[in-house]
Amino acid sequence: MSDGDLISELYAGCFRRLVVQLYAVTGDLTEAQEAVQEAFTRALVSPGRFAGLDNPEAWLRRVAVNWARSRYRRRRVLDGLLRRIGPPPAVADRSPEHLALLAALRVLPEGQRQALALHYLVDLPVDEVAATLGVSSGTVKSRLSRGRVALAALLADTDDTTTGETDATQAGRIDVRS
Repeated sequence: MSDGDLISELYAGCFRRLVVQLYAVTGDLTEAQEAVQEAFTRALVSPGRFAGLDNPEAWLRRVAVNWARSRYRRRRVLDGLLRRIGPPPAVADRSPEHLALLAALRVLPEGQRQALALHYLVDLPVDEVAATLGVSSGTVKSRLSRGRVALAALLADTDDTTTGETDATQAGRIDVRS
């Protein structure tokens, strides 16, 4: 039996049992499923070594429990930090213009969306956007240019024609820095 077949057979035979066991440990079904999936992922990293174990299910259980415990500790530390920081910042603007902008951004290609968001919403200069995205400044400028054109067209499509406003007037009202 190949190493991959062993892992597939174990997955079919003990995944549910391990999830039930981890559910008892974590008290959260999603967390239990993620822990067991992580254990199987780690087994797939070195299937030869995994195949040599006397009790692979016990190893999977131990890895899953350790992963869940580590995640619990990290979450507890983060919760403590968040309590010290105070309440979260105010919820983003829910105006129709802002929602239209966010919807239009989601339609854009990823590179354009990232460049526009970092440059206009986060107020990063072009060079810093380029460093953040790992591309050249020229690429960022190109993405910004193409993104602005595409965004203007998308926002013009959502123009409320009943108000009689022109596309330019409507697009001018939307503040991309909101």
